[in-house]
Amino acid sequence: MSRDYRKLRTFHLADELALEVYKATKSFPRDEIFGLTSQMRRAAISISANIVEGSFRTGEAEYLNFLNIALGSAAELGYYLTFSEKLEYLSPLAAKTLIEKHQICIKSLQSLIMALRRNRS
Repeated sequence: MSRDYRKLRTFHLADELALEVYKATKSFPRDEIFGLTSQMRRAAISISANIVEGSFRTGEAEYLNFLNIALGSAAELGYYLTFSEKLEYLSPLAAKTLIEKHQICIKSLQSLIMALRRNRS
């Protein structure tokens, strides 16, 4: 059974967060292109990509598994955001904005996972 990920608020939050991370990392030092820049972008895009991939899995358990992978990627991105601020690659304002969007995305993803788990039981 295919689910329409485009109807999920969680997907749109994750997609917007990935776009913002890509924009923010454009100004990172050149020597980070294969380091922190790459890791942050990979983690950010992985959130929405796993929501999409999971939505095309046939079973509910598989779908939940992909949502949990997305949650793990979101947690990883959260660390990279705070680390980037410590390195002063992100201004305090840019970091605050990204971290707020990140937290909203995480909460939405957690709510979706919990709702699906409740429906299974």
